[in-house]
Amino acid sequence: MSTIQKRALIVIDVQNEYFTGNLPIEYPNPQETIVNVGVAMDAASAAGIPVIVVQQTSPTGSPLFAIGTDGWQLHPVVALRPHDHYVRKTLPSAYPETNLAQWLQANGIDTLTVVGYMTHNCDASTINHALHNGTAVEFLHDASGAVSYLNQAGYASAKDIHRVFNVVLQSRFAAVISTQEWVDSVRSGAAPVRDSIYKSNQRARGLMQDGVTRRAA
Repeated sequence: MSTIQKRALIVIDVQNEYFTGNLPIEYPNPQETIVNVGVAMDAASAAGIPVIVVQQTSPTGSPLFAIGTDGWQLHPVVALRPHDHYVRKTLPSAYPETNLAQWLQANGIDTLTVVGYMTHNCDASTINHALHNGTAVEFLHDASGAVSYLNQAGYASAKDIHRVFNVVLQSRFAAVISTQEWVDSVRSGAAPVRDSIYKSNQRARGLMQDGVTRRAA
């Protein structure tokens, strides 16, 4: 079985809540990222890569994703496209209390490509869970997005949250690439670049250039 046949695309929580509801995505532009979600789904279907759709669900009366509300509904870009498996979840990761792990194993999936929302919450949680389950992960940074936070720990903009999570994910947890890079990878069979905590840190400290470790001054 080829690498492409072992992939699955997981579309996480692409729901109206992030567009017209109480938790609008701020960065990157959601009108651009939703287009890329559709591009990834179409490319996956054309290549025979199974598509998994995930839907966050909260009880009636909840401020976010209350079941049956418009905010809970899947965005039309996802709802109008075919999928191979559906997961309804109540926690950030798509793994707990669902059959996702069993479905991936039954279908011989060893690489999970993640799109959807939010970068720092359900995407990151699912990515970490997949890695710990022994599954390789790809994350499409321009088919996802973040919101800003202000709480007892301080303030972080959506742009900063998205950027920092992408850097951290690339350091160990996933191959972080654009949608077009992923489409090209699917077509060519070339594996996306992965990195490591060690190399990422060495570069940041100025101890590595072009893959060559330098002696500290």
